[in-house]
Amino acid sequence: MTGQGPVLVTGGSGFIGSWCVIELLRQGYTVRTTVRSLAREGAVRAAIAGAVDPQDRLTFHAAELTADAGWEQAADGCTHVLHVASPVVAAEPKNADALIVPARDGTRRVVEAALKAGVTRVVLTSSVAAASPRVATRADARGSVSDETVWTDLDDPRTGAYARSKTLAERTAWELVRGSVGATTLATINPSLVLGPVLSRDFSASVQLVERLLSGRVPGVPRLGFSIVDVRDVADLHIRAMTAPQAADQRFIASTEFAWIADLAVLLRARLGDAARKVPTRKVPDLVIRLAALFDRSLASVAPRLGDRRTFTSAKAQQMLGWRPRPLEETVLDCARSLIATGAV
Repeated sequence: MTGQGPVLVTGGSGFIGSWCVIELLRQGYTVRTTVRSLAREGAVRAAIAGAVDPQDRLTFHAAELTADAGWEQAADGCTHVLHVASPVVAAEPKNADALIVPARDGTRRVVEAALKAGVTRVVLTSSVAAASPRVATRADARGSVSDETVWTDLDDPRTGAYARSKTLAERTAWELVRGSVGATTLATINPSLVLGPVLSRDFSASVQLVERLLSGRVPGVPRLGFSIVDVRDVADLHIRAMTAPQAADQRFIASTEFAWIADLAVLLRARLGDAARKVPTRKVPDLVIRLAALFDRSLASVAPRLGDRRTFTSAKAQQMLGWRPRPLEETVLDCARSLIATGAV
């Protein structure tokens, strides 16, 4: 156990945030975490109790991304800050500012509090949505591979609200830290689609991919695919980026294998037996998805990506920080089994 701190983790009730808290506690750190209301403390403690005993090394602070109150007190005296909290929705909102404003302004509040507290390093949870190339044709999209040098083009009218929110939030963090006079450094983690074991029935939008397959809530399998990463590996990379001197002023993509939803369906049926009996196998034609997207906002955000194979390389994290992500199969199956164990499906 290394053990020091305190380390502030924003958004401790979230999927990535809770696993960051768990991993820090396992490594002996004292941890502070923020929640929008202290009424959430009991639920968060109960969720992480199966993975780690926090003893007296975990405390809670109330703070919201949309308000100034609480951030300076939460960061004061901390050695590091992991800014994980960010608004996430399952579908593109009618008003893009519903995502953009809290993500951008919340990041500003957290980073400014961290700079005032003089923390050693801020690690920001960004997304590959902030590191996606502008593609001219569908053929380009099918063959694109992104690394940390790529920034999402905000002038591209096809860039959705979520991608804009993550890009603007990350750019805000870099501008603030680079414009400061203190010794605080920044590193960002840019995960792809995050799966892995859930800790309760209150899980993230990304996990709905597996939950909908297991529950049979989707009538068939669309021609969609994603680069995937395990939430436990994302937490591990946050801590590596927090502690490694060479991680200062660096971006790190967290991603492993690309998989089509059809591949995931086959895997679940093959390995989970009767528990996966509702997983669909019928493929849904692209035209059906595009027509349904006219009436379903959750489909409208993904319909343009039908058939696209966009991948991301995590070679930098592996070479610079020694990061070793889990195999895709382990991630997907652990995610599915945890959903079953918690009664979510």
